[in-house]
Amino acid sequence: METNKKLFPEFAPVTKQQWIEKVNADLKGEDFNRKLVWKNLNDIDFQPFYNVEDSLNYLTNTGENTPALINYRSIKVTSEESGNQQALKAVSEGVTGLLFELEENVPASTLLNGINLNHTAVSFILSKKAVGFTKDFYGFVEDNIHNHKNLRGYFDLGIISNYITTGTIDVQQFETLVNLVKLWKEYPNFKTITISGTAYLDAGSNQVQEVAYTLNSLIYIIEQCLDRDINVQAVFNSLHVQLAIGSEYFVEIGKFRAFNSLLHEIAKKYGIADFKHTLTAKTSVWSKSVTDAHTNLLRATTEAMSAILGNADGVLIDAYDKEFNKASDFSNRIAANIATILKEESYFGKVANPVDGSYYIEEVSTKIAKKALELFKTIEAEGGFYKAFENEWIQTQIAKIRQEKIKLISQRRLPMVGVNKYPNLMEKVASKVLSEGAKSNSKVLTPRRASLEIEALRKVTEQIVEETKKRPIVELTSFGNLTMRKARAAFSYDFIGVSGFEVWQEKSYDSAKQAAEASAKSESDVVVICSSDPDYDESALLFVEIFRAINSEKVLLLAGNPVEIMDALTKTGLDGCINLKSDVIQTIAGVQKKIQKNNKILNG
Repeated sequence: METNKKLFPEFAPVTKQQWIEKVNADLKGEDFNRKLVWKNLNDIDFQPFYNVEDSLNYLTNTGENTPALINYRSIKVTSEESGNQQALKAVSEGVTGLLFELEENVPASTLLNGINLNHTAVSFILSKKAVGFTKDFYGFVEDNIHNHKNLRGYFDLGIISNYITTGTIDVQQFETLVNLVKLWKEYPNFKTITISGTAYLDAGSNQVQEVAYTLNSLIYIIEQCLDRDINVQAVFNSLHVQLAIGSEYFVEIGKFRAFNSLLHEIAKKYGIADFKHTLTAKTSVWSKSVTDAHTNLLRATTEAMSAILGNADGVLIDAYDKEFNKASDFSNRIAANIATILKEESYFGKVANPVDGSYYIEEVSTKIAKKALELFKTIEAEGGFYKAFENEWIQTQIAKIRQEKIKLISQRRLPMVGVNKYPNLMEKVASKVLSEGAKSNSKVLTPRRASLEIEALRKVTEQIVEETKKRPIVELTSFGNLTMRKARAAFSYDFIGVSGFEVWQEKSYDSAKQAAEASAKSESDVVVICSSDPDYDESALLFVEIFRAINSEKVLLLAGNPVEIMDALTKTGLDGCINLKSDVIQTIAGVQKKIQKNNKILNG
């Protein structure tokens, strides 16, 4: 019996070129690369489809999808008793990893009372004053662990994360690091050297930068350890890495796989063939929002999915309201449930490396690895991580990407639900919760939300409301072509809603004259004209003339971009246009300034 017989031999195979020709025909003259090839801020282009002709060089050592995924919860320890209570509560809610933030030494026996170290991973972020805790913890572990391999977790002295966010480094911490490596060498799954790259992504970097700079900082740590007689094998055996998780789902999967692969390549250069590091993924600060905060739950879910598919060993999911509130029992519980549901009910972590072999994921991983390796080598050739950071080279490169991201957000080309797209107009947010905007310091990296500039706009609106006891009203007034006026009214509703103003539903009129008269006399503060381009050519100038003859104070905008009559409209009294090319920050800021000016005139 023939076993290699092809299915459907009457159909000839379709080549990639044939697919491209078909796509070009469907595009009707539009450029293939511009329309369908995705250009990423990592300066990487991704193709829209793949077939057997695509030859991919698969990465090796991309990690293993672990069924023992650690679901961490962060606990800020103000006292050993409260820390212990929070830890016990976390474990009862299904958390499998505890991350204690210690500012002072506390008794390990009290802090960890009732915690089974054989089943629950325990990790510690240590301040300089809390380093003494490590010896006390060591004694507690010796008395309570059944097998040295059972102890899982890590110490984080914050050497790198503190340096890049404050600009200062404590060289004495390296001595502490060396002592920890020696003390805990018999516990292979408890790591004492933590390299954190979360601040890079949270300061606005792209994924290539996060991977490269984290690896550069690792080289710096290795050199410091070698100077203190710790061998390279011990460093890699003691290594724990933490990376942030951004919102670009597939790119983040590729990032984690690329990092694991490059880490093994670096180890080979040091002559290390066999080692076992751990990799923890933390949901990013950058991607979170204060407005429509429950959307953070969705962001955290997709971020956790990326990390798990990218072969992270553990995830730390922040509470959805952490950015503006003290996390509640509810928000902490929901955060813990995300990882539990993904692992137990969605079978993440129960399938061996499910993304391996996917053309798209493999290409993303390979291209990120290639770009990150190039950047890594550039930094090392120029003197390494410490020199690059002291010279502000790293900060400058990240700032370029950050500004590009902010620009895309302001132009709404990089959508954030509840921030610059689909705002929740029913939501009321106190001005004190919102940011006044980003504070700049070129010498350090400052973790921040991507939405700060738009939050600052919303803050101005809420301050107007608090001062005047009235929320500014936007009126969408339309006439003419039904399809276009509806489409432009819907666009305007979404665009101007970012401001936090009260936006009335569209009001349609039989003529431009009726629309102008009615909207000029209404109680609204802002009027947006919504119609079609032919209707604008015929009636927009008449609308503005009639409107301004009745009301000279209101803000008057037009949805669209009637280039040929724009100068005439502006001279007659139109304040501006909103369209797909409009910058939401500039546009709304201009509207707010005129509203504030009008309020001052009215109030004397």
